[in-house]
Amino acid sequence: MDRWLGKYSELLYAVMRVAVGLLFACHGAQKEFGVLGASRASRPLLLAAGIIELGGGGLVAVGLWTGYAAFLASGLMAAAYFMTAAPRGFWPIMNKGELAVLYCFVFLYVASRGSGTLSVDARQAGTGAHERRS
Repeated sequence: MDRWLGKYSELLYAVMRVAVGLLFACHGAQKEFGVLGASRASRPLLLAAGIIELGGGGLVAVGLWTGYAAFLASGLMAAAYFMTAAPRGFWPIMNKGELAVLYCFVFLYVASRGSGTLSVDARQAGTGAHERRS
């Protein structure tokens, strides 16, 4: 099959990175500030998760230290899955853990790929549209 969107892959990766980072940061904002339809988290473990979500999501979205932030976020989502969803059953679709699994693997991919185009890392490196791995 011909990759008819292949010529846009760098741009589409950047759009995905920004969207996923912002969505993840929204989860952190819920926990830290009690906004976006949620109340502020009161347990220390949830507050720590909120810091990683807000900060890591923001870093991934802007493309700064993306590899490190995405790797940390991936680990957080793996831990969250095994602590909250996995005890309720094996299949993520049945134990309500599919979002954690999805975030875990998307962030693992982002960590392996790096910042890419339209990122602070690429701008700082002076590479413009070229990918910078971090």
